[in-house]
Amino acid sequence: MRGTKERILLTALQLFARDGYEAVSVSDIAEQLGITKGALYRHYKSKRDIFNSILARMEQRDAELARDSEVPEGTKEEMEEAYQAVSPEQIAAFSKTMLRYWAEDEFASLFRRMLILEQFRDPEMGRLRQQYLVSGPLGYLTDLFAALGLPEPQKAAAEFYGPMFLLWSVYDGAEDGRTVLALGDELIDAAAVRLEKGKE
Repeated sequence: MRGTKERILLTALQLFARDGYEAVSVSDIAEQLGITKGALYRHYKSKRDIFNSILARMEQRDAELARDSEVPEGTKEEMEEAYQAVSPEQIAAFSKTMLRYWAEDEFASLFRRMLILEQFRDPEMGRLRQQYLVSGPLGYLTDLFAALGLPEPQKAAAEFYGPMFLLWSVYDGAEDGRTVLALGDELIDAAAVRLEKGKE
């Protein structure tokens, strides 16, 4: 069973993903939870404090998933040797993990939907969407592929990541998300084979 702090975070994120961050008040969150604003303020100082805790959770989970998949958590400059040690198989396995994480994990999926909803209203949300879902992952893959010695790492990264990015939107509207994820696995595996050939 979730604790109160966890319930507040998830409920706030559900409301942010549905109505947008600016449109949701602390009163709305408390009402949805069936608690008073005072009870909520015992756990979080403000709506911004709640949002900052959501961001901290996302950063922590990103690092955990990278560690579990044995891919670098930091930048190429910080971890050059780790980037050079990653294989195409590890990149493919990590990509499959991330495909499912952003589609099936309730917290991550709601965060993704909030960023999509808010990206054009709020510059910060637009930057966060780029960081988590667009230029951040693309840049990370570009650095990994450059470390593998591929001649056109950015092109390879776009070919690798593009289908994943598309399939999250397909997943959101699909009757059976499993078929979407299975297609994603096939596309990632095919891209990994091309990576191996590109290294030769």
